[in-house]
Amino acid sequence: MKTELVSLSEKNLGQCLSLKVSKEQAQYISSVEDSLRAAEEEGSIARPFAICADGRVVGFTVLVLDEAYEDPNDRYWLWKFMIDENLQGKGYGTAALQEVIRYFKEHGAGYIRLSTKETNRGALSMYRKAGFRDTGEMNDEEIVLQLDLTEE
Repeated sequence: MKTELVSLSEKNLGQCLSLKVSKEQAQYISSVEDSLRAAEEEGSIARPFAICADGRVVGFTVLVLDEAYEDPNDRYWLWKFMIDENLQGKGYGTAALQEVIRYFKEHGAGYIRLSTKETNRGALSMYRKAGFRDTGEMNDEEIVLQLDLTEE
């Protein structure tokens, strides 16, 4: 399966907006529409992408790259990440996460951070398998995880 992050366009925007997560997962992630609105508010540091596998939109992500931020640990965030509820469990999330990591590496990241609720067990398992580790920090009600790219 060829998985890639694709810039949003007129061609894939509608497909992204139709992506949904299960009712149980809705407590963990904003809708694509809300995520796009938040990304727009963050201007130049938030980068939304369609997650495509073999040319088909399967998910959506927003990455934050804030090279000007003082603390190098806080410059790069996996801010939003979702795979459509009907396509979960097929390896798309794991493959897409590797593309996210590659993207950050290509843009000079030493660390990638994310936050989620402790009850988001499926996502936490995937993130931890990819090498993300708990920092002991909290982001509101969410735990913060970090991937150290300098160790690779």
